[in-house]
Amino acid sequence: MASLEELLSTYPSAPAVSAEAVRAAMAAAPRRVFVVLDDDPTGTQSVADLPVLTRWETADLAWALARDVPAVYVLTNTRSLAPAEAAVRNREVARAALEAAAGLGIAVSFVSRGDSTLRGHFPLETDVLREEYTASTGRSVDGILLVPAFPDAGRVTIGGVHYFVLDGQAVPVAETEFARDATFGYRHSDLPGYVEEKTGGAVAAADVLVLDLDTIRRGGPEAIADLLLAARDAVPIAVDFVAEEDLRQVALGLALAEARGGTYLFRAGPPFARGVIGQDPREPLTAAEIFAAGEPATRGGLIVVGSHVGVTTRQLHHLGANLPVALTAEIDVASVIDPARREAHLEGLVRDITTALSRGNVVVHTARELVKTDDGDESLDISRRVSAAVVDVVRRTLATTPPRFVIAKGGITSSDVAAHGLEIRHAIVRGPMLPGIVSLWEPQDGPARGIPYIVFAGNVGADSSLTDVAVKLSATDSKESHS
Repeated sequence: MASLEELLSTYPSAPAVSAEAVRAAMAAAPRRVFVVLDDDPTGTQSVADLPVLTRWETADLAWALARDVPAVYVLTNTRSLAPAEAAVRNREVARAALEAAAGLGIAVSFVSRGDSTLRGHFPLETDVLREEYTASTGRSVDGILLVPAFPDAGRVTIGGVHYFVLDGQAVPVAETEFARDATFGYRHSDLPGYVEEKTGGAVAAADVLVLDLDTIRRGGPEAIADLLLAARDAVPIAVDFVAEEDLRQVALGLALAEARGGTYLFRAGPPFARGVIGQDPREPLTAAEIFAAGEPATRGGLIVVGSHVGVTTRQLHHLGANLPVALTAEIDVASVIDPARREAHLEGLVRDITTALSRGNVVVHTARELVKTDDGDESLDISRRVSAAVVDVVRRTLATTPPRFVIAKGGITSSDVAAHGLEIRHAIVRGPMLPGIVSLWEPQDGPARGIPYIVFAGNVGADSSLTDVAVKLSATDSKESHS
């Protein structure tokens, strides 16, 4: 293990590239929109004022693309699906997006938003998007840029190796708990080795191109473009990324490469879209901004916790120790996966929750010990049934006692709560709740319209972060900001 400072010691400082420079490069090129297929909703936490969809009929994509924005998000939630289902969903979204874009005369580029700790359906999702893009446009894809880094949350890529940075120490990501994921585990921290592992050897590590910090920081946009233009036949390109300016420099090089005929798809972490569209990081939303549209409900908020990673459990404990709540309720996994016990358990939970909301905030969480088996598909099935129970609890609660706000902790949890618990079809991502992380959605339709919805990834934040967000949303004077 080395410190981040040691790893960066041989590289020049990050280039001075502004978001405005990226916007200018985009404005000089033919208009296109990045369509981000988000495999869970936490990909929106790095952007602001962009539309997000939980449905993907052609009309839904047309609604988003017609808003004159540089990027739109489509919540696919494919990380919770088996491979065959994930492939079908990606294909549906791609076809709808391409049809809607053609109707509006807009060009699109696809971003497969993946986890910054490398979990998810890769290369399946980018393979499907490449097939659909080529079938629709007749253009082959030259390269697939792999940009998993998420510096705001301590994930960086240096020399093609992906790291988790904690307290200044850079841990190769394959040595973290995330690499032991029951469904999406892996052994390699170096992205070329990861590609070879995940493609079963179909793409050798030696064939993966690496766009490293030397090229980005010393060579600049021209050197970046040269490397990208050397790509052929959808070869993966591992991209280093430590500072926001690195990604902006890549965006400038990408613009040059595309102007010279290169065609690319992207598999990327949350901040990728922000960097390549030239959006400045937004300051965290204040309580006054969150409730600017009207006076919030006087009852408590609903905090739903589904993620099982260690940081989430620590945040849940911190919340319990530092913020008074009216009720903390556990969804019992054994009960919700047993058809004979499920309904009675959920009815009792909802009754307790709706009563307690009149007194203050309510925390609902799944059991902290993840129930899984040695079979990946079976583990996913258990997760889906538990998530369905979470959705039922939220939907029934909303029908009788709309809360002041809803926080959903965990990627799959927040996706299912958004699409099915709150029945959001169209929303606008307003911005982050904390610096660079945790997004607030403003529902544009459905029963949750007017209720702030906070999407909180399971694997981000300090131990106090969930508490900090809940305190800000619970401010009795909505004109004040709390942190």
